[in-house]
Amino acid sequence: MTALVDRPCRPRKGGADRLDRTSTNDLLRQIEGWHTNDDATEINRNFDFKNYYETMAFVNALAWIAHRDDHHPDIEVSYKTCRVRFTTHSVQGLSENDFICAAKIGALVD
Repeated sequence: MTALVDRPCRPRKGGADRLDRTSTNDLLRQIEGWHTNDDATEINRNFDFKNYYETMAFVNALAWIAHRDDHHPDIEVSYKTCRVRFTTHSVQGLSENDFICAAKIGALVD
Protein backbone atom coordinates (compact mmCIF):
# COMPACT_ATOMS: atom_id res chain seq x y z
CA MET A 1 0.00 0.00 0.00
CA THR A 2 1.31 3.45 -0.92
CA ALA A 3 1.77 5.85 1.99
CA LEU A 4 -0.76 8.68 2.12
CA VAL A 5 1.99 11.27 1.68
CA ASP A 6 2.91 9.69 -1.67
CA ARG A 7 -0.61 9.55 -3.12
CA PRO A 8 -2.10 12.18 -5.42
CA CYS A 9 -5.51 13.69 -4.79
CA ARG A 10 -8.16 12.93 -7.37
CA PRO A 11 -11.62 14.37 -8.04
CA ARG A 12 -14.23 13.12 -5.56
CA LYS A 13 -17.99 13.38 -5.98
CA GLY A 14 -21.05 12.12 -4.19
CA GLY A 15 -21.63 9.57 -1.50
CA ALA A 16 -19.53 6.84 -3.12
CA ASP A 17 -16.36 8.78 -2.26
CA ARG A 18 -17.49 9.76 1.26
CA LEU A 19 -15.68 7.75 3.93
CA ASP A 20 -17.59 5.83 6.57
CA ARG A 21 -16.51 6.01 10.21
CA THR A 22 -14.49 2.77 10.03
CA SER A 23 -12.47 3.98 7.04
CA THR A 24 -12.07 7.38 8.67
CA ASN A 25 -10.68 5.81 11.84
CA ASP A 26 -8.30 3.59 9.86
CA LEU A 27 -6.89 6.57 7.95
CA LEU A 28 -6.79 8.76 11.05
CA ARG A 29 -4.32 6.33 12.64
CA GLN A 30 -1.94 7.09 9.75
CA ILE A 31 -1.76 10.86 10.36
CA GLU A 32 -0.31 11.82 13.72
CA GLY A 33 -1.89 14.70 15.62
CA TRP A 34 -5.10 14.98 13.57
CA HIS A 35 -8.60 14.62 15.02
CA THR A 36 -12.14 14.39 13.70
CA ASN A 37 -15.03 16.57 14.74
CA ASP A 38 -17.96 14.94 16.57
CA ASP A 39 -19.82 13.83 13.46
CA ALA A 40 -16.64 12.79 11.58
CA THR A 41 -17.20 15.21 8.70
CA GLU A 42 -13.85 17.00 9.07
CA ILE A 43 -10.34 16.46 10.36
CA ASN A 44 -8.36 19.16 12.11
CA ARG A 45 -5.03 19.85 13.72
CA ASN A 46 -3.38 22.75 15.51
CA PHE A 47 0.24 23.52 14.66
CA ASP A 48 2.32 25.59 17.10
CA PHE A 49 5.40 27.64 16.19
CA LYS A 50 8.01 29.84 17.89
CA ASN A 51 6.94 33.06 16.20
CA TYR A 52 4.85 34.69 13.50
CA TYR A 53 7.48 34.24 10.80
CA GLU A 54 7.55 30.45 11.28
CA THR A 55 3.76 30.35 11.32
CA MET A 56 3.55 32.23 8.03
CA ALA A 57 6.29 30.11 6.42
CA PHE A 58 4.24 27.03 7.31
CA VAL A 59 1.06 28.61 5.90
CA ASN A 60 2.85 29.39 2.62
CA ALA A 61 4.15 25.83 2.33
CA LEU A 62 0.68 24.52 3.15
CA ALA A 63 -0.81 26.77 0.46
CA TRP A 64 1.56 25.31 -2.13
CA ILE A 65 0.55 21.75 -1.21
CA ALA A 66 -3.14 22.67 -1.35
CA HIS A 67 -2.68 24.37 -4.73
CA ARG A 68 -0.68 21.48 -6.20
CA ASP A 69 -3.23 18.87 -5.06
CA ASP A 70 -6.24 21.15 -5.72
CA HIS A 71 -7.64 20.36 -2.27
CA HIS A 72 -7.90 23.34 0.03
CA PRO A 73 -8.33 23.42 3.81
CA ASP A 74 -9.86 26.04 6.04
CA ILE A 75 -7.00 27.78 7.85
CA GLU A 76 -7.06 29.91 11.00
CA VAL A 77 -3.82 31.79 11.61
CA SER A 78 -2.68 33.57 14.75
CA TYR A 79 0.73 34.75 15.96
CA LYS A 80 2.21 31.34 16.87
CA THR A 81 -0.57 28.91 15.92
CA CYS A 82 -2.21 27.64 12.77
CA ARG A 83 -5.39 25.53 12.86
CA VAL A 84 -6.02 23.48 9.72
CA ARG A 85 -9.37 21.84 8.92
CA PHE A 86 -10.12 19.54 5.99
CA THR A 87 -13.43 18.33 4.62
CA THR A 88 -14.50 17.46 1.08
CA HIS A 89 -17.46 19.64 0.21
CA SER A 90 -18.34 17.66 -2.94
CA VAL A 91 -18.99 14.52 -0.85
CA GLN A 92 -20.41 16.39 2.17
CA GLY A 93 -17.93 14.76 4.52
CA LEU A 94 -14.49 13.21 4.50
CA SER A 95 -12.75 11.67 1.51
CA GLU A 96 -9.33 10.12 1.07
CA ASN A 97 -8.12 13.51 -0.28
CA ASP A 98 -8.47 15.02 3.20
CA PHE A 99 -6.11 12.43 4.65
CA ILE A 100 -3.66 12.64 1.74
CA CYS A 101 -3.28 16.40 2.18
CA ALA A 102 -3.18 16.12 5.98
CA ALA A 103 -0.30 13.64 5.67
CA LYS A 104 1.59 15.96 3.31
CA ILE A 105 1.07 18.96 5.58
CA GLY A 106 2.03 17.00 8.67
CA ALA A 107 5.25 15.95 6.95
CA LEU A 108 6.27 19.63 6.89
CA VAL A 109 6.70 19.64 10.67
CA ASP A 110 6.74 16.03 11.93
